[in-house]
Amino acid sequence: MNWIRSVAREVYGLFVDDSSFAFAILCWIVAMAGLVRYHVLQRWAGPALFVGLALILTEGVLRVTRRKD
Repeated sequence: MNWIRSVAREVYGLFVDDSSFAFAILCWIVAMAGLVRYHVLQRWAGPALFVGLALILTEGVLRVTRRKD
């Protein structure tokens, strides 16, 4: 049973290295889904999703590079 926990931890670490980064992405996707669901952001949903995720990625990269210096 210990090996299952170890494998699960490795798979989790493969996809989620920084939990705040993953949480920000999840929050952005949920927010965008809510805006699309209630017809607030229909036409611009795709570009807004892309720009938001790009900004989250940029912030994550800058945070990691500051931490390594």
